[in-house]
Amino acid sequence: MVKQGNIQISSENMMPIIKKWLYSDKDIFLREIVANGIDAITKYKKLISMGEANADESEFSIKIFIDKDAKTLTVEDNGIGMTEEEVEKYITQIAFSGAADFVSKYEKAGGDGIIGHFGLGFYSAYMVSENIEIFTKSYREGAQGVHWASDGENVYTIEECDKQDRGTKIVMHIATEEKEFLEEGTIRGLIEKYCAFMPYPIYLNYTGKDDKVLNTTQPLYLKNPKDCTDEEYKEFYRNTFHDYSDPLFWIHLNMEYPFRLKGILYFPKVKNKVELERGQVKLYCNQVFIADNIKEVIPEYLLLLKGVIDCPDIPLNVSRSFLQNDRQVQKISKHITKKVADKLTGLYKTDQEKFEKSWSDLSVFVKLGCLKDEDFYSKVKDCVIFKDLNGKYQTLEAFAGIKEPEKGADGETQTQTAEGQGGEKDKKEPVKIYYVSDEVGQAQYINMFRSAGLNAIVCDTFIDPHFISYLEYKETGKYQFLRIDADVDAALKADGEKADAKELEESFKAALKNTQIAVKAEKFKSADIPAVINVAEFSRRFGEMNAFYGLAGADTDRDMTIVLNTANPVIASFVSLSEDKKSFVANQVYYLAMLSYKKLAPEEMNDFSKNTVELLKQYIG
Repeated sequence: MVKQGNIQISSENMMPIIKKWLYSDKDIFLREIVANGIDAITKYKKLISMGEANADESEFSIKIFIDKDAKTLTVEDNGIGMTEEEVEKYITQIAFSGAADFVSKYEKAGGDGIIGHFGLGFYSAYMVSENIEIFTKSYREGAQGVHWASDGENVYTIEECDKQDRGTKIVMHIATEEKEFLEEGTIRGLIEKYCAFMPYPIYLNYTGKDDKVLNTTQPLYLKNPKDCTDEEYKEFYRNTFHDYSDPLFWIHLNMEYPFRLKGILYFPKVKNKVELERGQVKLYCNQVFIADNIKEVIPEYLLLLKGVIDCPDIPLNVSRSFLQNDRQVQKISKHITKKVADKLTGLYKTDQEKFEKSWSDLSVFVKLGCLKDEDFYSKVKDCVIFKDLNGKYQTLEAFAGIKEPEKGADGETQTQTAEGQGGEKDKKEPVKIYYVSDEVGQAQYINMFRSAGLNAIVCDTFIDPHFISYLEYKETGKYQFLRIDADVDAALKADGEKADAKELEESFKAALKNTQIAVKAEKFKSADIPAVINVAEFSRRFGEMNAFYGLAGADTDRDMTIVLNTANPVIASFVSLSEDKKSFVANQVYYLAMLSYKKLAPEEMNDFSKNTVELLKQYIG
């Protein structure tokens, strides 16, 4: 006998909302239908373990069929199945959840592994279907097959059918405008994306034993870390992320209390700003893919990593697409952050050579984490290292000559530096740390520093300007960062009293075509360089910050100073030159200094080229 009834929802306008707006991506429907089949199998296996159902020799699996001629996509499981009463309850009464009902009934026996919300998940298929049929048969002895059908417009039919085997078959009649979901490549891609780690085999166009399983039912992250080899970790990385360069290292998460959390986080190579978007942390719940890069679970800076996180205790909303904010999510996020910090500090202490080799790839990630999370900074700050001009890696304290804090006789912490005893003086006068942002472009300054027996650290990533400012803020009064071309006269000038150079400065200034630049004269330790460009650190940083954010005020040229080296013979004889020669020499010295600082303006480059040709003519004669 054929029965007819209305789908029981609170409003006749609810169905279009469920069909179109419950899920953010329509291709999620396949995940939901397959997950329902996985649930049905999990329920049946639970009943077998409790002695309430009989086991047979058939393989538990999900089978997917594509029939392009009939325009149908079918998903079939051999799980618990449903009676007519259960179909009406779990399919037509959307407010009920078959999984919730089942777990509630058997919670004392353990309901783990049930994914959830059959009714709502089922209706996601109407996003791509114009009509859906269900053929199902309960595991219960003497159960009759049931056929249910609806076009999703609040009306359904339900009747008996001659289905022989236990389980449920969902037949989706794909809408004409959604015909892409009848393509084998599309369906394979969706299985790979959403169902890659589901716990039972998934077959496409099942034809017998020769069909290959399209998913991995026991992914590596479920194994005990002690049982995993390095090659297995690398293979899992390659297969999951299609990245064939080996990761730097990884963290295997394996936690059961106070929440269940398993997964593997990989540290890939990240060198520049573009690659920051390449991270991918996949979130799963009971081996069902939820989404990539969910910031509620994985802090933004950790999304530079690649990995898989599976947490059955994640609280999801009914569409299984978005997290519900609660304390549990925050605890999980903090735990993951702590494990990452522990891995970094542990590697630094146990294998410093490997840590240093990896630092060029890790530094952007670590520094971004410090900027975003003060707690992360406090955990990893002692393993943040810098490369100096000699290629040696060391912590900032080691580079600055700051020793570890010691307890004095009165119990107070005292700090010492390489320059002398710590105390109030050291607190008031931070240690100057010179740094290089471009080892090629700033080669002249580097040579001058080396000649003077000075050293600097290398800060050449896009995030370093922000990071050193952050360090100055976090370690107030401890460090002062100066780029190698800032305040160079203070770092490189010769000892002794400054000679009166007012006439030289005024004469040089008058001969320059660039009337905005300030002129200053100092005697350097080396006589090789006639002049260098000096830009105050604060002005340059302010300009760089504005340029980074596309704001006005990025030009720092008006704050530049050309520092003349009175030890250089060209500069030493400048005042005695004729006016014509002063103009030629002054501008050529200015161009040479500017080329070591940045690119010349087009008109300046043209003038410099003419001057250089003139010099060549004079040289040959």
